[in-house]
Amino acid sequence: MAKILCSPSKYVQGAGELKKLGEYAQKYGKKALVLITESGYKRIGDVVNTGFEGYEITPVYEYFNRECSKNEINRLVDIMNEKGCDVVIGIGGGKILDTAKAVAYYKEAPVLICPTIASTDAPCSALSVIYTDAGVFEEYLFLPANPDMVLMDTEIIAKSPVRLTVSGMGDALATYFEARACQVSGATTCAGGQVTQAAIALAKLCFDTLMAEGVKAKLALEAGACTPAVEKVIEANTLLSGIGFESGGLAGAHAIHNGFTVLDECHHMYHGEKVAFGTITQLVLENIPAEELEDIIDWCIELGLPVTLKELGITEVTDEKLMAVATAACAENDTLHNMPFVVTPETVCAAIKAADAYGKYFLGE
Repeated sequence: MAKILCSPSKYVQGAGELKKLGEYAQKYGKKALVLITESGYKRIGDVVNTGFEGYEITPVYEYFNRECSKNEINRLVDIMNEKGCDVVIGIGGGKILDTAKAVAYYKEAPVLICPTIASTDAPCSALSVIYTDAGVFEEYLFLPANPDMVLMDTEIIAKSPVRLTVSGMGDALATYFEARACQVSGATTCAGGQVTQAAIALAKLCFDTLMAEGVKAKLALEAGACTPAVEKVIEANTLLSGIGFESGGLAGAHAIHNGFTVLDECHHMYHGEKVAFGTITQLVLENIPAEELEDIIDWCIELGLPVTLKELGITEVTDEKLMAVATAACAENDTLHNMPFVVTPETVCAAIKAADAYGKYFLGE
């Protein structure tokens, strides 16, 4: 099998870049469906409108219905047909961006991705995660191409809630460990081939950046400062993790995250927060050395990422709940089977229990 690496056609990161949106977008079409939440438009609508002034492209704004579901995608495709839009622009968080990519795919139109947060590695990928209207994971929609452009305005991202960027670090934490597992197992990645050396190198750089800059970036963001550490973490959360997960592969951490979506009490947690706990669980399955596990759990604790089931919102832990999570994580079409050994609901359930116990231990509970 061939080794494959894919990436967005263009990645731009810097303060104030959203004010140039029209300049960038006019190269892709004449009328843009701009997908944004109502609250997002109230917050940065003036910046976005300024970005279109004086350029040969007209924005058509549409508010997002909160879930990247088939019904929402179909609704937006209908609006594009009705309004005659020829390019899609997604502005916001992971689910908006995934929806914009899916709509562009079905319309065979260019797509520009403009994250306002750095909470997931979704922006750069040729992938949309499809949920039901109720927010339960349904399937991965693999797309034939990555976004035409990813535009990261760090001035806006730095003003977003700190918890969101921390959640992005939780999501990015999984990148290297899942890519490493796929490299060992020879699994097919989201890019449709085996892992390249470049993908592994980017995934490792992502991990090293998080370890070196993560806590510094969190403290800077809490102080209202966009520092070099913040810029590096935004790049790690988005570009390095985005290319790393897609061309490096997914394995245990994200499948375990998907398992936790079956529990209503976890729905208030962000994607990256659940992925962080899924990463610890994957590392328990791999039985990595104790000192390495301790370093990663301590890093999660410093950042405020969940390391126990209670922190995930599960106050009443039962074997039935954990087996439901483990069974969902082991679904035939999910990525837990990319691990370099056989996994079962029973071994995953045991790893979840052990990860919870280790988290309690290092928290001093």
